[in-house]
Amino acid sequence: MSEGAAKNEEKPSKFQAIRGTRDLLPPETALWNRVEQTAHEIFATFGFGEIRIPIFEQTDLFARSIGLDTDVVSKEMYTFEDRDETSVSLRPEATASVCRAYIEHGMQQLPQPVKLYYMGPMFRRERPQKGRYRQFYQIGAEVLGGSDAPAIDAEVIEMVMTFFDRLELQGVQLDINSIGCRECRPKYVELLRAELLRVKDKLGPDSQRRIETNPLRVLDSKLESEQGIIATLPHIADHLCEACATHYSAVKHQLEMRGILFRENWRLVRGLDYYMRTTFEITAQGLGSQNAVCGGGRYDGLVELLGGPPTKGIGFAIGEDRLILSLQESGKAPAQQGRDVYIAWMGERAHATAIRAAKDLRKAGFSVELPAVEQKFGKALGQADKLGAKHALILGDNEVSEGLWTLKTLADGSQQKLTEPQLLDFLRKL
Repeated sequence: MSEGAAKNEEKPSKFQAIRGTRDLLPPETALWNRVEQTAHEIFATFGFGEIRIPIFEQTDLFARSIGLDTDVVSKEMYTFEDRDETSVSLRPEATASVCRAYIEHGMQQLPQPVKLYYMGPMFRRERPQKGRYRQFYQIGAEVLGGSDAPAIDAEVIEMVMTFFDRLELQGVQLDINSIGCRECRPKYVELLRAELLRVKDKLGPDSQRRIETNPLRVLDSKLESEQGIIATLPHIADHLCEACATHYSAVKHQLEMRGILFRENWRLVRGLDYYMRTTFEITAQGLGSQNAVCGGGRYDGLVELLGGPPTKGIGFAIGEDRLILSLQESGKAPAQQGRDVYIAWMGERAHATAIRAAKDLRKAGFSVELPAVEQKFGKALGQADKLGAKHALILGDNEVSEGLWTLKTLADGSQQKLTEPQLLDFLRKL
């Protein structure tokens, strides 16, 4: 082997983030923090408490809740065998985990309903595209137990709409529908299947397959050639039983009482059996055709399916990646985070004073950059400007001896002499 070849062989490989994942960096993380802090604040005002669930669970939990024949479980989950030969999976969503925690910790003994929210990463091996990643983030909430009163559905929707309003999310549109219950939905599904069989030859292969496996999913089709056919299909709202029709009407009335604008979308469905009655979706601008930022609905029966007692349930999940993207597209992204004060010091005595000044300023809530090594004042001011500092605090032997510190405002170049107490008062007033 030549010397050059040996050197090339020794060269370490260049590591990069795995496809479908990415690093979140400043200043973008400031926007993420603001979104998440807003969720904490808004959800707390509605009486929700935060739950933090494991990132991985037994695979059977998701197989039972989401369904073995779904793409999520059969194709997209990250599943592996643990050392004790247990099959575990990274969570593709959080509702099943929250329901498992509700059962495991006997939360049905608490005052009902139990209102919980979560935020964190989820994992699905999908094809990465704009706003869609293999490690993606969700903010969601679940209401478990109590009744299925329409007011609960409306308040859950009100909470997420309040959250989006606080964030000043642009182009928000709420769509709602009712997908019936175990009594009326099967009859509608059979009617839908019969209608689809009549036009089967005009549908694409995916929709043809879904006629047998899950006819409701045909309504989700985005194929342009199928839209005219789908428009002629029967609406589920016209085939609800009396109890579901009454519930749906009451949910709409509750939303109107809360001043929440909505659009009825008869094609808004959920394919899994435990979903029932209220279903909703919220879209926002700046995301193209895949513009949904939140999906939710009622899922009475899921807790029971997972081995718990009969339990009412409703919740939603917000795609935080898409939410952030929409906020950025509408100009809500923060600028590079600067510093309030850059401390330019020269000399040992000034260094000791600078350390004390930085400590006091940070205690008062100001962001401070304290250089670790001595710099000439010209270079220090240049560095302060690069970091976007608002002020430079100049400390040399003269400032320390006189007890008068020089504060330079970098935007206009003005400066003044201040005592230590005057400095804090001056900055607080600003």
